[in-house]
Amino acid sequence: MYRIGIDLGGTNIAAGIVNEKFEIIHKDSTPTLTSRPNEEIVADMGALVKKIIADAGLTEADIDAVGVVSPGVVDGETGCVIFAGNMGFKNFPLVSLLKSHISIEKIYIENDANAAAWGEAIAGAAKGARSSVMITLGTGVGGGIVDGGRVFKGFNSAAGELGHIVIETDGRPCTCGRRGCWEAYSSATGLINMTNEKLAECEKNGRPTKMTEIVANRGKVSGRTAFDAMRMGDEAAREVVDMYVKYLAAGLTNMVNIFQPEVLSIGGGVSNEGQFLLDLVTPLVDRERFGSGLFRSTELRIAQLRNDAGIIGAAVLGM
Repeated sequence: MYRIGIDLGGTNIAAGIVNEKFEIIHKDSTPTLTSRPNEEIVADMGALVKKIIADAGLTEADIDAVGVVSPGVVDGETGCVIFAGNMGFKNFPLVSLLKSHISIEKIYIENDANAAAWGEAIAGAAKGARSSVMITLGTGVGGGIVDGGRVFKGFNSAAGELGHIVIETDGRPCTCGRRGCWEAYSSATGLINMTNEKLAECEKNGRPTKMTEIVANRGKVSGRTAFDAMRMGDEAAREVVDMYVKYLAAGLTNMVNIFQPEVLSIGGGVSNEGQFLLDLVTPLVDRERFGSGLFRSTELRIAQLRNDAGIIGAAVLGM
Protein backbone atom coordinates (compact mmCIF):
# COMPACT_ATOMS: atom_id res chain seq x y z
CA MET A 1 0.00 0.00 0.00
CA TYR A 2 1.04 3.56 -0.66
CA ARG A 3 0.43 6.84 1.15
CA ILE A 4 0.08 10.32 -0.31
CA GLY A 5 1.49 13.49 1.20
CA ILE A 6 0.20 16.94 0.25
CA ASP A 7 2.33 19.97 1.10
CA LEU A 8 0.09 23.03 0.97
CA GLY A 9 2.21 26.15 0.64
CA GLY A 10 1.54 29.77 -0.13
CA THR A 11 3.00 29.44 -3.64
CA ASN A 12 2.50 25.81 -4.66
CA ILE A 13 0.57 22.70 -3.70
CA ALA A 14 2.95 19.74 -3.92
CA ALA A 15 1.82 16.13 -3.64
CA GLY A 16 3.67 12.85 -3.77
CA ILE A 17 3.09 9.11 -3.49
CA VAL A 18 5.24 7.52 -0.79
CA ASN A 19 6.01 3.80 -0.59
CA GLU A 20 6.63 1.63 2.47
CA LYS A 21 10.32 2.58 2.47
CA PHE A 22 9.31 6.27 2.74
CA GLU A 23 10.51 6.94 -0.80
CA ILE A 24 8.60 9.28 -3.10
CA ILE A 25 7.82 7.30 -6.23
CA HIS A 26 5.98 10.10 -8.03
CA LYS A 27 5.20 13.74 -7.31
CA ASP A 28 3.73 16.79 -8.97
CA SER A 29 2.61 20.30 -8.06
CA THR A 30 0.20 23.05 -9.02
CA PRO A 31 0.06 26.77 -8.13
CA THR A 32 -1.85 27.57 -4.94
CA LEU A 33 -3.20 30.96 -6.06
CA THR A 34 -4.22 32.01 -2.55
CA SER A 35 -6.30 35.00 -3.67
CA ARG A 36 -9.12 32.74 -4.92
CA PRO A 37 -11.85 31.06 -2.81
CA ASN A 38 -10.52 28.45 -0.40
CA GLU A 39 -12.85 25.81 -1.81
CA GLU A 40 -11.11 26.10 -5.18
CA ILE A 41 -7.75 25.43 -3.55
CA VAL A 42 -9.11 22.21 -2.02
CA ALA A 43 -10.63 21.19 -5.35
CA ASP A 44 -7.19 21.53 -6.94
CA MET A 45 -5.70 19.43 -4.14
CA GLY A 46 -8.18 16.69 -4.96
CA ALA A 47 -7.45 16.96 -8.67
CA LEU A 48 -3.71 16.78 -7.99
CA VAL A 49 -4.16 13.62 -5.92
CA LYS A 50 -6.09 11.98 -8.74
CA LYS A 51 -3.49 13.06 -11.28
CA ILE A 52 -0.46 11.63 -9.46
CA ILE A 53 -2.32 8.38 -8.79
CA ALA A 54 -3.19 8.00 -12.46
CA ASP A 55 0.29 9.05 -13.62
CA ALA A 56 1.81 6.40 -11.34
CA GLY A 57 -0.44 3.70 -12.81
CA LEU A 58 -2.31 3.23 -9.55
CA THR A 59 -5.90 3.57 -8.36
CA GLU A 60 -7.33 5.17 -5.24
CA ALA A 61 -7.77 1.67 -3.85
CA ASP A 62 -3.96 1.38 -3.75
CA ILE A 63 -3.69 4.38 -1.41
CA ASP A 64 -3.90 3.65 2.30
CA ALA A 65 -4.07 7.24 3.53
CA VAL A 66 -3.59 10.87 2.57
CA GLY A 67 -1.88 13.45 4.77
CA VAL A 68 -2.05 17.20 4.35
CA VAL A 69 0.32 19.75 5.88
CA SER A 70 -0.70 23.38 6.11
CA PRO A 71 0.82 26.50 7.60
CA GLY A 72 -0.92 27.93 10.63
CA VAL A 73 -2.75 26.43 13.61
CA VAL A 74 -4.25 23.07 12.68
CA ASP A 75 -6.66 20.83 14.63
CA GLY A 76 -5.97 17.28 13.52
CA GLU A 77 -8.98 15.90 15.40
CA THR A 78 -11.55 18.06 13.62
CA GLY A 79 -9.64 18.30 10.34
CA CYS A 80 -9.82 22.08 10.43
CA VAL A 81 -7.23 24.78 9.88
CA ILE A 82 -8.05 27.06 12.78
CA PHE A 83 -6.03 29.95 11.40
CA ALA A 84 -3.51 30.45 8.61
CA GLY A 85 -3.19 34.12 7.77
CA ASN A 86 -1.22 33.79 4.53
CA MET A 87 -3.77 31.26 3.22
CA GLY A 88 -6.87 33.12 4.36
CA PHE A 89 -8.02 30.10 6.40
CA LYS A 90 -10.09 30.60 9.54
CA ASN A 91 -11.84 27.58 11.09
CA PHE A 92 -11.65 26.06 7.62
CA PRO A 93 -12.87 22.42 7.34
CA LEU A 94 -10.19 21.32 4.90
CA VAL A 95 -10.39 17.55 5.48
CA SER A 96 -14.16 17.26 5.08
CA LEU A 97 -14.00 19.28 1.87
CA LEU A 98 -11.15 17.18 0.50
CA LYS A 99 -13.16 14.04 1.18
CA SER A 100 -15.79 15.33 -1.23
CA HIS A 101 -13.20 15.21 -4.03
CA ILE A 102 -11.47 11.87 -3.40
CA SER A 103 -12.71 8.51 -2.16
CA ILE A 104 -9.80 7.74 0.17
CA GLU A 105 -11.23 7.38 3.66
CA LYS A 106 -8.22 8.11 5.86
CA ILE A 107 -7.17 11.74 5.55
CA TYR A 108 -4.98 13.41 8.16
CA ILE A 109 -3.93 17.03 8.58
CA GLU A 110 -1.18 18.74 10.56
CA ASN A 111 0.78 21.97 10.82
CA ASP A 112 3.69 21.95 8.37
CA ALA A 113 6.49 22.31 10.92
CA ASN A 114 4.97 19.64 13.19
CA ALA A 115 4.67 17.28 10.24
CA ALA A 116 8.27 17.90 9.22
CA ALA A 117 9.37 17.01 12.75
CA TRP A 118 7.21 13.87 12.63
CA GLY A 119 8.66 12.93 9.26
CA GLU A 120 12.20 13.23 10.62
CA ALA A 121 11.17 11.07 13.61
CA ILE A 122 9.61 8.36 11.43
CA ALA A 123 11.89 8.37 8.39
CA GLY A 124 14.71 10.87 8.82
CA ALA A 125 17.44 12.11 11.11
CA ALA A 126 15.58 11.22 14.34
CA LYS A 127 14.42 7.77 13.27
CA GLY A 128 14.57 5.43 16.26
CA ALA A 129 14.73 8.23 18.84
CA ARG A 130 11.96 8.28 21.43
CA SER A 131 12.09 12.06 21.75
CA SER A 132 13.22 14.63 19.20
CA VAL A 133 12.94 18.26 18.26
CA MET A 134 13.29 19.66 14.77
CA ILE A 135 13.88 23.28 13.86
CA THR A 136 13.84 24.78 10.37
CA LEU A 137 16.04 27.75 9.50
CA GLY A 138 14.29 29.32 6.54
CA THR A 139 12.41 32.57 6.05
CA GLY A 140 11.52 32.15 9.72
CA VAL A 141 12.42 29.62 12.40
CA GLY A 142 9.86 26.81 12.62
CA GLY A 143 9.80 23.90 14.97
CA GLY A 144 8.18 20.69 16.06
CA ILE A 145 8.43 18.51 19.16
CA VAL A 146 8.03 14.72 19.18
CA ASP A 147 7.89 12.76 22.42
CA GLY A 148 6.72 9.25 23.18
CA GLY A 149 5.52 8.60 19.66
CA ARG A 150 3.40 11.72 19.28
CA VAL A 151 3.74 15.36 18.29
CA PHE A 152 3.35 17.74 21.21
CA LYS A 153 0.82 20.41 20.23
CA GLY A 154 -0.41 21.89 23.51
CA PHE A 155 -4.02 22.13 24.61
CA ASN A 156 -4.92 24.39 21.69
CA SER A 157 -2.89 22.77 18.87
CA ALA A 158 -0.68 25.88 18.70
CA ALA A 159 2.46 24.68 20.52
CA GLY A 160 5.83 24.46 18.84
CA GLU A 161 6.37 28.10 17.84
CA LEU A 162 10.00 27.66 18.80
CA GLY A 163 11.23 30.61 16.78
CA HIS A 164 9.37 33.01 19.05
CA ILE A 165 11.32 32.56 22.24
CA VAL A 166 13.08 35.83 23.07
CA ILE A 167 16.87 35.58 23.19
CA GLU A 168 17.62 39.33 23.15
CA THR A 169 15.35 41.54 25.27
CA ASP A 170 14.21 44.60 23.29
CA GLY A 171 16.21 43.25 20.36
CA ARG A 172 15.47 43.11 16.65
CA PRO A 173 11.79 43.40 15.67
CA CYS A 174 10.09 40.13 14.74
CA THR A 175 7.20 39.58 12.35
CA CYS A 176 5.14 38.25 15.29
CA GLY A 177 5.15 41.69 16.92
CA ARG A 178 7.67 40.97 19.66
CA ARG A 179 11.28 42.10 19.76
CA GLY A 180 14.35 39.89 20.13
CA CYS A 181 12.82 36.61 18.98
CA TRP A 182 15.16 33.77 18.03
CA GLU A 183 13.62 33.90 14.54
CA ALA A 184 14.85 37.46 14.04
CA TYR A 185 18.43 36.27 14.54
CA SER A 186 18.67 32.64 13.43
CA SER A 187 16.43 32.45 10.38
CA ALA A 188 17.93 32.76 6.92
CA THR A 189 16.29 36.19 6.87
CA GLY A 190 18.15 37.12 10.05
CA LEU A 191 21.43 35.92 8.57
CA ILE A 192 20.84 37.96 5.42
CA ASN A 193 20.08 41.05 7.53
CA MET A 194 23.33 40.60 9.47
CA THR A 195 25.24 40.19 6.21
CA ASN A 196 23.72 43.35 4.74
CA GLU A 197 24.56 45.30 7.87
CA LYS A 198 28.19 44.15 7.76
CA LEU A 199 28.44 45.00 4.06
CA ALA A 200 27.15 48.51 4.77
CA GLU A 201 29.62 48.86 7.64
CA CYS A 202 32.52 47.72 5.45
CA GLU A 203 31.55 50.12 2.69
CA LYS A 204 31.30 53.02 5.13
CA ASN A 205 34.70 52.25 6.66
CA GLY A 206 36.44 51.38 3.39
CA ARG A 207 37.08 47.85 4.59
CA PRO A 208 37.45 45.33 1.78
CA THR A 209 35.45 42.10 1.99
CA LYS A 210 35.03 39.18 -0.35
CA MET A 211 31.30 39.29 0.40
CA THR A 212 31.09 42.27 -1.97
CA GLU A 213 32.54 40.17 -4.81
CA ILE A 214 30.21 37.26 -4.06
CA VAL A 215 27.15 39.52 -4.12
CA ALA A 216 28.29 41.13 -7.38
CA ASN A 217 28.73 37.70 -9.00
CA ARG A 218 25.47 36.20 -7.71
CA GLY A 219 23.31 39.30 -7.91
CA LYS A 220 22.03 39.23 -4.32
CA VAL A 221 22.85 38.58 -0.69
CA SER A 222 21.82 35.11 0.48
CA GLY A 223 22.22 32.88 3.49
CA ARG A 224 25.34 31.45 1.81
CA THR A 225 27.16 34.77 1.28
CA ALA A 226 28.89 35.09 4.65
CA PHE A 227 29.62 31.37 4.99
CA ASP A 228 31.21 31.18 1.55
CA ALA A 229 33.29 34.31 2.10
CA MET A 230 34.44 33.06 5.50
CA ARG A 231 35.71 29.85 3.89
CA MET A 232 37.72 32.10 1.56
CA GLY A 233 39.45 33.62 4.58
CA ASP A 234 37.41 36.82 4.82
CA GLU A 235 37.49 38.28 8.34
CA ALA A 236 34.36 40.45 8.01
CA ALA A 237 32.42 37.40 6.88
CA ARG A 238 33.75 35.46 9.87
CA GLU A 239 32.37 38.16 12.15
CA VAL A 240 28.93 37.68 10.58
CA VAL A 241 29.07 33.90 10.89
CA ASP A 242 30.36 34.08 14.47
CA MET A 243 27.48 36.34 15.46
CA TYR A 244 24.93 34.17 13.66
CA VAL A 245 26.26 30.96 15.21
CA LYS A 246 26.27 32.55 18.68
CA TYR A 247 22.56 33.32 18.45
CA LEU A 248 21.75 29.99 16.82
CA ALA A 249 23.56 28.14 19.61
CA ALA A 250 21.74 30.16 22.27
CA GLY A 251 18.37 29.08 20.90
CA LEU A 252 19.45 25.48 20.38
CA THR A 253 20.71 25.34 23.96
CA ASN A 254 17.31 26.57 25.14
CA MET A 255 15.69 23.75 23.16
CA VAL A 256 18.01 21.21 24.79
CA ASN A 257 17.45 22.57 28.28
CA ILE A 258 13.66 22.66 27.91
CA PHE A 259 13.01 19.37 26.12
CA GLN A 260 16.16 17.24 26.59
CA PRO A 261 15.48 15.39 23.30
CA GLU A 262 17.62 12.49 22.17
CA VAL A 263 18.01 14.17 18.78
CA LEU A 264 17.70 17.78 17.71
CA SER A 265 17.61 18.00 13.91
CA ILE A 266 18.20 21.17 11.92
CA GLY A 267 16.47 21.72 8.60
CA GLY A 268 15.71 24.63 6.29
CA GLY A 269 17.95 26.48 3.87
CA VAL A 270 20.75 27.30 6.32
CA SER A 271 21.08 23.59 7.13
CA ASN A 272 22.61 23.13 3.68
CA GLU A 273 25.88 24.14 5.39
CA GLY A 274 25.73 20.58 6.78
CA GLN A 275 28.52 19.28 8.95
CA PHE A 276 30.31 22.63 8.68
CA LEU A 277 27.44 24.27 10.57
CA LEU A 278 27.27 21.47 13.14
CA ASP A 279 31.01 21.75 13.81
CA LEU A 280 30.58 25.45 14.59
CA VAL A 281 27.48 25.27 16.76
CA THR A 282 27.85 21.96 18.63
CA PRO A 283 30.75 23.01 20.90
CA LEU A 284 28.82 26.11 21.98
CA VAL A 285 25.71 24.10 22.82
CA ASP A 286 27.76 21.47 24.66
CA ARG A 287 29.43 24.17 26.72
CA GLU A 288 26.25 26.06 27.60
CA ARG A 289 23.68 23.31 28.10
CA PHE A 290 22.44 22.51 31.60
CA GLY A 291 24.43 19.76 33.32
CA SER A 292 27.13 19.70 30.68
CA GLY A 293 29.28 16.62 31.11
CA LEU A 294 27.09 15.10 33.82
CA PHE A 295 24.67 13.09 31.71
CA ARG A 296 23.94 12.09 28.11
CA SER A 297 23.77 15.01 25.74
CA THR A 298 21.36 15.68 22.93
CA GLU A 299 22.79 14.84 19.51
CA LEU A 300 22.59 17.62 16.94
CA ARG A 301 21.99 16.38 13.40
CA ILE A 302 21.18 17.83 10.00
CA ALA A 303 17.65 16.92 8.90
CA GLN A 304 17.57 14.30 6.17
CA LEU A 305 14.29 14.81 4.32
CA ARG A 306 15.28 18.21 2.92
CA ASN A 307 12.93 19.52 0.23
CA ASP A 308 10.72 16.46 0.57
CA ALA A 309 10.06 17.05 4.29
CA GLY A 310 6.57 18.41 3.62
CA ILE A 311 5.44 15.54 1.40
CA ILE A 312 6.98 12.75 3.48
CA GLY A 313 5.96 14.38 6.74
CA ALA A 314 2.39 14.57 5.46
CA ALA A 315 2.41 11.03 4.15
CA VAL A 316 3.42 9.52 7.49
CA LEU A 317 0.70 11.29 9.48
CA GLY A 318 -1.39 8.75 11.33
CA MET A 319 1.47 6.27 11.60
